[in-house]
Amino acid sequence: MNSSQSRPLLTVRATVVFLAAVVVGVVAGVLSYLDSASVSQAVLVGAGAAGSAVLLLHSIIGDDERSAS
Repeated sequence: MNSSQSRPLLTVRATVVFLAAVVVGVVAGVLSYLDSASVSQAVLVGAGAAGSAVLLLHSIIGDDERSAS
C-alpha cells in the first residue's frame, strides 16, 4: 500500500468523540472517588460514564461524510 494513499486509523470525529468520553469518564471517576474513597467504585462509575458519553457524543456530533456533501 502506498503511504500517500493510506487512510488514518481514526477519523477526526472518532478521535474527538473518544477523547471527550475519556475526559468525562475521568472527571466522573475522580468525583466518585472523592465522594466514596473507593477505587473500585470510582473505576466502575468512570467506565460507565465514558461508555455513556461515547453513545451520546456519537449521536450529537455530526458525521464527517454527511457534513462534507
